Amino acid sequence: MTLGRRLLLPIAASGALIVAWVVWGWLPGDPAADTRYAVAGVVGIGIVGLLGVAKLAFHLAVRRPLAALGAANGPGDEIERLAQHVRALEHRLAQRDADVEQALRQCQEAKSSLQLAEERYVLAVRNASDGLWEWDLKTGAMYLSPRWKSMLGFAEGEIPDTREVWVERLHPEDRARAEEALENHIRGASPRYQDEHRLLHKDGGVRWVLSRGAAIRRASGSAYRVVGLDTDVTRIRHVESILHEIVEGTSGAFGDMLFRSMVQHFARALHVERAFITECCDQPPTRVRTLAHWSGRDFANNFEYELPGSPCERVMEGRTCFYPRDVGVLFPRERSWEAYLGVPIFGSDGRVIGHLAFLDRREMPEDVVVDAVFRIFAARAGAELERMRALEELRRLTMPAGISG
Repeated sequence: MTLGRRLLLPIAASGALIVAWVVWGWLPGDPAADTRYAVAGVVGIGIVGLLGVAKLAFHLAVRRPLAALGAANGPGDEIERLAQHVRALEHRLAQRDADVEQALRQCQEAKSSLQLAEERYVLAVRNASDGLWEWDLKTGAMYLSPRWKSMLGFAEGEIPDTREVWVERLHPEDRARAEEALENHIRGASPRYQDEHRLLHKDGGVRWVLSRGAAIRRASGSAYRVVGLDTDVTRIRHVESILHEIVEGTSGAFGDMLFRSMVQHFARALHVERAFITECCDQPPTRVRTLAHWSGRDFANNFEYELPGSPCERVMEGRTCFYPRDVGVLFPRERSWEAYLGVPIFGSDGRVIGHLAFLDRREMPEDVVVDAVFRIFAARAGAELERMRALEELRRLTMPAGISG
């Protein structure tokens, strides 16, 4: 049943009751009662009229708009169609709520992942041996990590995080080149920033670093931030300088000339005062003789000496011995010296047949010991010493009887 018919029912019922009342009032009886029934009839008719007007108003104000609302779906109950529309809206709202909840959950997961990534980044930077620096191109602010500062001998709060400090720490001879390489990368002229230069250490020395970085750019390609890492390559540079010095000095040298070149250029490369190379006089070694001896600024005379009581005795056991300080205290025979470094020379049979030794009146730095370099040239010295011995033995065997060398 439609809404209009439901509203018509009370109107029809009221009309029927009024008609019955009026008819009953017209039956013969008391005149006063007749008058009351007549008034009641008029009132009833008025009520019926008001109900009719109310129905008409409802039709115009409610039913017609609802009919227009449901016209697209064909005839039917307007309230039902309205209820369906409300349910559809509720369903859409519930779906939106579910979407928002899922978006919030994904946002929380992304936030957790970002936090984890940041923690890993901080941990990696903290434990890395490289020094991190970041430069904000818009504000000019620069961050220098604690590791970067410690590479140069500074505590974290000892120098500020500014670009001025970064520039000041660049060696004057390398500053222009390093800044030019960085500016070229920021402009986009190079795919990455890379430069090897010196940084000034707090102790007055220098540290060689391999500086690498990358600019973070906007979609337009303009850079707004640069992140870089400085790797300390001082030891590598030190090894390179030693190799260059000795290779250049000993290239093409043989025999006594090779030994003289080795001690001379080793002394210069290591910045030590005294260097010599020896061969064993007996086996097992108790006594050695020098094959070449560099002292101060020139070659000195060769000599023989006993191993007991000297730091060289331990070298003859087949291992490198390094005393960066107090060698004169440990070995009174060497009281004039502060530091000692000895490297064994092995023969082809694995026995120690000599050694390289270095002495200095100053303390030797820890990075002076570069085993790979020493082993290379000690092996060459061992091969040359065996070659010379073989030639000497051949000369002795082929020499006519009665003729001495």
